[in-house]
Amino acid sequence: MRRLAALLLLIPLAGLAAGAADYAQLPGGNFRTALKYEDRKGDTRIAPFALMRKPVTNAEFLAFVRSHPQWRRDRVARVFAEPRYLAHWTGADVLGAKALPQQPVVQVSWFAAQAYCESQGARLPSWDEWEYAAAADETRRDARRDPAWRERILRWYSHPSNQALARTGLQAPNAYGVQDLHGLVWEWTEDFSSLLVAADNRNQGDADNAKFCGAGALSMDDRDNYAVLMRVAMLSSLDAEDTTVNLGFRCAKDLK
Repeated sequence: MRRLAALLLLIPLAGLAAGAADYAQLPGGNFRTALKYEDRKGDTRIAPFALMRKPVTNAEFLAFVRSHPQWRRDRVARVFAEPRYLAHWTGADVLGAKALPQQPVVQVSWFAAQAYCESQGARLPSWDEWEYAAAADETRRDARRDPAWRERILRWYSHPSNQALARTGLQAPNAYGVQDLHGLVWEWTEDFSSLLVAADNRNQGDADNAKFCGAGALSMDDRDNYAVLMRVAMLSSLDAEDTTVNLGFRCAKDLK
């Protein structure tokens, strides 16, 4: 009886541990990106991969910071994170009222996000992987041509960014079983620095190519894909050490 009681006490902890590594398996396939690469014509081949069902939470990142103290806000090298890094936490390893455990972690740099994923035996998703997963709605793997779907995403962009973030996992899973790709936070991608994306199409071809992140618009004149393209340009000016109050991340893994 005592043994059973002890096992029951461990169930919540086991559930939290499983949630920290809860991945959906995406089948991959041919996918046409909304981005316009000069050296890429036609569809892109996406290899099968696994993607975290929900963004990384404050509680999960707190556990990482405590086990990797070099990523505390009072110890991290400034080359890896600007002064606003985790500034909304009450302390260097204390969350507080402005960073609830189940809210997505934000104000985290690309370097810190990548380090977290590596600590989990994972990586940040590529832009192609992120866009592929984010093209799905609750029933379709590619809903980008649906005006109602685009309008739903645009309504999120109109919400004030100073509102408190909801906890992760409130949205219905998409066709792959992934949640919160829209309507909660922007998300870093592994190859955010692969090209410059600007809201002003006249700026395309700028030599500064270290500005790319998974969530903002490549070509604002592409009206059919406006809801999708918004994810690229709005955060395209970030550097890897930058943080914002609505930028988080999730991890991905290769499937063997």
